[in-house]
Amino acid sequence: MSVENLQAAKAAKADEFYTQLEDIERELKHYRAFFSGKIVYCNCDDNSSNFVKYFKEHFDELGLKKLLYSGYKITPSGVDKSTGDFRSAECIELLKEADVVVTNPPFSLFREFVAQLMHYQKFFVILGNKNAITYKEIFPLIQKNKMFVGYTSMSKEIYFHVPQKYIDAGLAANKDRTIVKIEGEYVSRSASIWFTNIPLKKQNEELPLVCSYYENPERYPKYDNYDAIEVSKTADIPCDYFGEMGVPITFMDKYNPAQFELLKYIRGGQLGKRWTYKRLIIRQRGLKSTST
Repeated sequence: MSVENLQAAKAAKADEFYTQLEDIERELKHYRAFFSGKIVYCNCDDNSSNFVKYFKEHFDELGLKKLLYSGYKITPSGVDKSTGDFRSAECIELLKEADVVVTNPPFSLFREFVAQLMHYQKFFVILGNKNAITYKEIFPLIQKNKMFVGYTSMSKEIYFHVPQKYIDAGLAANKDRTIVKIEGEYVSRSASIWFTNIPLKKQNEELPLVCSYYENPERYPKYDNYDAIEVSKTADIPCDYFGEMGVPITFMDKYNPAQFELLKYIRGGQLGKRWTYKRLIIRQRGLKSTST
């Protein structure tokens, strides 16, 4: 493919950074029972995709009813968006037939991709950027328990195989990812996590709270720009504080809707001259006020 056609692929948001099989296996093992009797659709994947390979290999074992997949087709003139784009008429017809979507969608189109899945009321297990938690289109879905962070820890690095053609054409660089070479192959390391709307067993697990606010209030300063205390680590959430708390977005790994309320997010908490990174504002369920 020429550089010109690669540029066309980039402009068309073609996503050819392939998810590693081991990352797929690590996450999907938790949904095996759910897949039984279902029509699975990998709607951002061609035959070379590891998602397709995974489901073909485990088709009988999982008890799938049917496997569907579709992806961009690269032609001599560039990317054929009319064929294989998840927004195309043919792909929407396949989506209507499917029970669950499993794929790695283009991150640049993540909001639109999720909106489509919600519109057609489809189950899904998909990859997205970690910061998607705070997107204005995504956060309300998480807040209303219509979308969850998957089983793989948010601290686990996920790598994507980068085709050599992108390296050769200089199109692999991106502020949201780091390209490294491992065992002779280029891979992209990005802040990616799994999202799903399939109910998770881990959401029923209560987070043990072993720290105390009142024994050490200096450990939990209040923000200057928001009426909440700073909790820099999920493990440090105090058991005896029932007001609003700011926690890192990695808190979603341990989020139990029966234990905590997810109230909002802020772009950063101001602590004097220091600013934190993005924070989720949470509150323990139970007493709704506390004296400080």
